Amino acid sequence: MAIAVFKDLCLDATDPSAAGQFWAKVLNLTWEPDDAGEGRLVGPTPRHTIWVNKVPEPKTVKHRVHFDIYATSLADLIALGSSILLPKANGRTWTVMKDPEDGEYCAFLRTEAALPGDRLHGITVDSEDPAAQASWWAEVFGAKVVHHNGWSDVADVPGMPIGTMAFNKVPEPKTVKNRVHWDVTVSEVQPLVDAGARVLRPPGDDRRWHVLADPEGNEFCAFVNE
Repeated sequence: MAIAVFKDLCLDATDPSAAGQFWAKVLNLTWEPDDAGEGRLVGPTPRHTIWVNKVPEPKTVKHRVHFDIYATSLADLIALGSSILLPKANGRTWTVMKDPEDGEYCAFLRTEAALPGDRLHGITVDSEDPAAQASWWAEVFGAKVVHHNGWSDVADVPGMPIGTMAFNKVPEPKTVKNRVHWDVTVSEVQPLVDAGARVLRPPGDDRRWHVLADPEGNEFCAFVNE
């Protein structure tokens, strides 16, 4: 039985307006700014939402959570402000790109006819133990887990409008707050804690959600159903 349900995604940016407009064009979503200088990307369902939050600190290390996207042209991405970090090579079928804030993401090219309506193909999470991480999140979401050589995938997450949620093995541990995270909804937070999550910040002030960390320290937010 699922402990939590996928809610939406969040992206930290030093310039939310510029980041929001960039990702709206890349992901074929609509940018809705707010009066505070932040905003959200909206799509066909609430679970397509990506909140873009302002943070003071610039990116300093490789994204531990990144987007995998579909596109028709690298030139179009470059024209929007991206740059190529690693071209396709050695059997890799994707290009590693940087967004205008130097955040890494992976682009999978498709023809116009084969381009899916959902341009966000998946999210990938760097992990010291991808099999354990994927198994943990599969249990949280009540989903399936598929293990591969060096990486694991959480498949068929109920309600998640994203094709893949992959956990990829890396040698380095997590050192700073992730600039991409996901939100979940729960009936109560305690089952997440019992499963191995840590509460980083309880609700307070104008924040009505819990900030938690998974077993490898990846931040996520839990909203209790009312």
